[in-house]
Amino acid sequence: MSQRTLAKSFAAGELTPELFGRIDLSKLQAGLAICRNFKVLPHGPVESRAGFEFVREVKNSAVATRLIPFTYSVTQTMAIEVGAGYFRFHSNGATLLSAGVPYEVANPYAAADLLDIHYVQSADVLTLVHPNYSVQELRRLGALSWTLTAPTFQAPVNVPTGVTAVPTLAGATPYQYVVTAVNTANLEETVASGASAVITNDLTISGHYNTISWAAPAGTIARYNVYKLANGLYGFIGQAASLSFVDNNITPDVARTPPINDTGFNDAAGNYPGAVSYFEQRRCFAGTNNLPQNFWATKSGTESNMSYSIPTRDDNRVAFRIAAREASAIRHIVPAASLILLTPSCEWRVNPAGDVLTPSSVQVRPQSYIGCNNVTPALVGNSVLFAQARGGRIREMSYSWQANGYQANDISILAPHLFDYNNIIDMAFSRAPTPVLWCVSSNGNLLGMTYVPEQQVAAWHRHDTINGAFEAVCTITETPAGQVASEEMLYAVVRRTIGGVTKRYVERMHTRYFATPADAFFVDCGATYTGAAATTISGLTWLEGQTVSILADGAVQPQRVVTGGAVTLQNAASKVQVGLPITADLQTLPLALQIDAAAGVGKPKNVNKVWLRVQRSSGIFAGPTFDTLIEVKERTNEPWGTPPALKSGEVSVMVSPSWGPDGAICVRQSDPLPLTVVSIALEVATGG
Repeated sequence: MSQRTLAKSFAAGELTPELFGRIDLSKLQAGLAICRNFKVLPHGPVESRAGFEFVREVKNSAVATRLIPFTYSVTQTMAIEVGAGYFRFHSNGATLLSAGVPYEVANPYAAADLLDIHYVQSADVLTLVHPNYSVQELRRLGALSWTLTAPTFQAPVNVPTGVTAVPTLAGATPYQYVVTAVNTANLEETVASGASAVITNDLTISGHYNTISWAAPAGTIARYNVYKLANGLYGFIGQAASLSFVDNNITPDVARTPPINDTGFNDAAGNYPGAVSYFEQRRCFAGTNNLPQNFWATKSGTESNMSYSIPTRDDNRVAFRIAAREASAIRHIVPAASLILLTPSCEWRVNPAGDVLTPSSVQVRPQSYIGCNNVTPALVGNSVLFAQARGGRIREMSYSWQANGYQANDISILAPHLFDYNNIIDMAFSRAPTPVLWCVSSNGNLLGMTYVPEQQVAAWHRHDTINGAFEAVCTITETPAGQVASEEMLYAVVRRTIGGVTKRYVERMHTRYFATPADAFFVDCGATYTGAAATTISGLTWLEGQTVSILADGAVQPQRVVTGGAVTLQNAASKVQVGLPITADLQTLPLALQIDAAAGVGKPKNVNKVWLRVQRSSGIFAGPTFDTLIEVKERTNEPWGTPPALKSGEVSVMVSPSWGPDGAICVRQSDPLPLTVVSIALEVATGG
C-alpha cells in the first residue's frame, strides 16, 4: 500500500523529538526534526543560511571578546569590538583603520568582565555600565575621533559665589539667602551657593529691603534664582538676570527649594550601577553592588543630573528600592510600554500612578517569578525576549489584557533540546530581511528563532560552523554592495583552531541576496576574489591549513587545502568565493498517516520517491537517511563546462529503499550553493 503526503510549510522550525508523538498539535504539521544551518522563513519555506565572511582577527585571540552595536545614523553604523583594554570598530565587513592599522580607543575593562557590560545609546553617545567600574560614555566625535569619559552625576557645577546681603535699615528679624544659576545651554539649575551672612532687618516696614549680590560663575548663565531661609528651608523668592536682587518682603515659596546633589551613586567602588537604559526623557540606572535592588533615574530631560529638592518636585531625580522577598540585583532595565526591571528571581513592572514617572508616583509590581540571566534582552515591538536565569530557555514577556499585566512565556518550549543543560551567553535581534533572534549557546552553537509574533511564528533553527564555536554576536544596519535596501547584518566572534592555535575572528554573515549564481556566498570565514581570471587565490592566511570549499564563477570546484595562504583552482575564474564548507541539513518529522486509529504507528514505512519544490537552488541531495543521500540531477540543456542553472520549481528523486518506522526524508546541501525548500511531497509505502 502506498500513498502520498505533503509537507507544505516548515514555519514551526525544529521540534524536540519528545513531541514526535503529539500528532494532535497543529505545530507538528509545520515542523522539522532537524533544521541545521537552514533558516526558517515566516511564510513557511526554509533556506540554507548565508556564509560568514572574514573581517579581522581580534586584537588578542587568547581571551574572549565582546561585540556591541553602535548606530550613529541610518548610513553610519559600527560593530564595536570590546576587548580587554580596548575598543575597535568594524563596519561594512571591514575594520576602521588609522594610518593603516586598526583604530583603537582604550578602555578600563578586564577580559573576565566583558560579557557583563550593559549599554544603551543616545545619539552619538554609548553609555556603558558594569558594577565593578564607574559609568563610562563612549562618544563619537568623528569617523576617527572617539573618546571614552566618565560622566559626573550632579547638577551643573558653575555655582555663584560670594553671596552677600545688605539691609537698608536695621531691624530685629534675621535673614539669610542662597543663589543658584540656570545654564543657558539646557536651562539646568545648579545647587545652591554658599549662604550669605545672617543680616537683620524688618521688611514689614515700608521702605525696608535687602539687596542680595553675588559673583558670576564660569560659563554662560541665562538667569539666577534667589532663595530665602524660612523655617529651616530656603524658599524661592525670585529670579534675576543681573548679579543682584532686591527682597522687599517677598514671601518665600518653600515648595520650591534649591537642588541638592544625590550621594551614594557612582561615586565609589560598590556604588557603580550594572544596568542602564532610557525612559521618559530620563537616563536610568540600577543594581549596584552595595544597593543591588535600587533604581535611579536622572532629573527629567537631563543626562547626568541626579539632583533633588525638599519637598520633591516632579522633575527631580527618581530613586527607589524594590522591596522583594529575595535580594536579587536588578540586571536589566527595559523601556517597553511600561518600564520593566529584570532580576535573577523576578520580573517587575514600574508604573507611574499618573501618566508620567515622577519621584512620588512610582508603583512597582511583580509580573512573574522566572528570573533572567545577564545577557542583554531584546525588545521587539512591545515584547521583551530574555534568557532565563535557570534552565537556559528563552522567555517572551508581553502584555496580557486578561492578566492586566505582563506574562513571561517560554518561547522555546517546542525545542527544549536546543537549550537544556546549556546557557545562553549572548543575543541579538535582526529585523530585516527576516526577523530573527540570534542566541549564542554555551556549547558554541548559534541558535536562531524566526520571530513574527503577530503571525504566531516562533520557529527555532540551529547553526554551527566547521572548526569553530560562536562566542558573541551583534546586529547593525548596513546596505550590502549592489543592493538598494538595507539589512540588519549579523556580526559574530568565532573561536577557531588554526594550525593548533586558538584564533578568534570577527566575521559577518553575508547577505543572502545574489543577483547571479557567481554572487552566492555560502562558505564560512570566507572571502571573495573579483578581478581578472586567475587560477591562484592568495591572501587567505587566516585559513592556513584548512580545507576550503570553492565557488568559481558560479561553479563548484574541488575543495583545496590552503597552503602558504593560497589555493589553486581547477579552472581559472574571475569571481571566486573561498571559505570553510557549510553542511546544511533538514529532516522531516516521522510520518503520521490516516490509515488507522494509530495514525500508522507501528507500521513499517518506505519512501519511494521525493518531490521537492525549490526556489533558486542547486546542489540538492535527498534520501531516507543522511548516509544514503542521492543527488537531485538538475542539469538539463546548459552548455557543457558551465555550471547547472539554479532550479526553481519541482524536482524529484528516486531514493534508496529503506524500510523503517518513521518514513522521514533527509535533505542536505554541502556545496557552496543556495537551497530554498518550499515544500516536500513523499510517496510512501506502508507494510504490516
